[in-house]
Amino acid sequence: MLLRTLNLEASVRSYLTRALVQLRLVGIVLLSTLMLSGCVHYDLGVHFDSPNRGTIVQQIRLDERLTNTGQAWLNDVERRVRQVQGKTRRVSDQEVWVMIPFGNGRELETKFNQFFSRASTNAPKTRTSKELDLPKIDSHLTVKQGNFFLIERTRLIYDLDLRSLGVQSSDGTVLLSPGSLMELEFELTTPWGARNVGETLVRRSDKRLIWTLQPGQKNHLEATFWMPSPLGIGAVAIGLLVAGGIYLKRNNPPQPSSQTSFQ
Repeated sequence: MLLRTLNLEASVRSYLTRALVQLRLVGIVLLSTLMLSGCVHYDLGVHFDSPNRGTIVQQIRLDERLTNTGQAWLNDVERRVRQVQGKTRRVSDQEVWVMIPFGNGRELETKFNQFFSRASTNAPKTRTSKELDLPKIDSHLTVKQGNFFLIERTRLIYDLDLRSLGVQSSDGTVLLSPGSLMELEFELTTPWGARNVGETLVRRSDKRLIWTLQPGQKNHLEATFWMPSPLGIGAVAIGLLVAGGIYLKRNNPPQPSSQTSFQ
C-alpha cells in the first residue's frame, strides 16, 4: 500500500513538472508575441516576364527592436545573393531587397534552390557565421515546362517546411505558431496570370497569385500558367515571310526586257 502511494505521488509530481515546463514555454512565446508583434516581414516572389526571362524578388524588413542576430541574417542573405549572380539593395539597416535574374525554368529552379539551401554554401566559418544560429528550414522549388509551339505551359511546385519556427509537443503537434511574429508571403507573377492548384488559400491581384505562408507548418504551393513562346512565334513569322515572298514571285513574274535594234 505504501509503495503504491509513493508511485502515485511520483507520477503526480512528474505530471505537474511537465505541465509547468509547457506553461512556462508557452508563456515566454506569448510574451514575445506581445512585445515583438510583426517583427519580421518577409516577401518572396517569382516574376516571369517571358519563358526566357524573369526575376526572383525578395524583400526582408526587420523590426528595429531586433538584436544583432537580425543584422547577421541580412549580411548572410547578401553573401548568398552574390553566389547566384544576384543583386541586393539596402533600403535601411533593417530592410533589404534581393533581385536574382534567371533565363528559363531550369535556371530558375537551380538558382532558387541554391540560394535557399544553406547546406550548399561553402562559406568560411567566421565569427559572424558562428553567431548566426537560425532554425533549419527545408525549401525546394520544382519547375516543369512543356512547349506547345506557340505557347508554353509551366507548372511550378514549391514545398517549404516551416515546422522549425513553431512550438511543438513531443508527438509533433503544433502548440503555438509564431504567426503574429512573422508575415511571410510568396508571390507569383506571370504575363497572362496563373491558376492555383490544390487547396492552399491564395489571393489574386491582376496577374499575381499571393500565398500567405504558415510558420510552424509544411507549406505546399502549386500553380500552372501559360506564356507565349518566342521561338514558336518567331518560327511562324519567318514562315509567313517566306510564304509571302514565294506568293509574290509566282504572281508577279519578271517582265522580259525590251531591246530596240538600230540599223
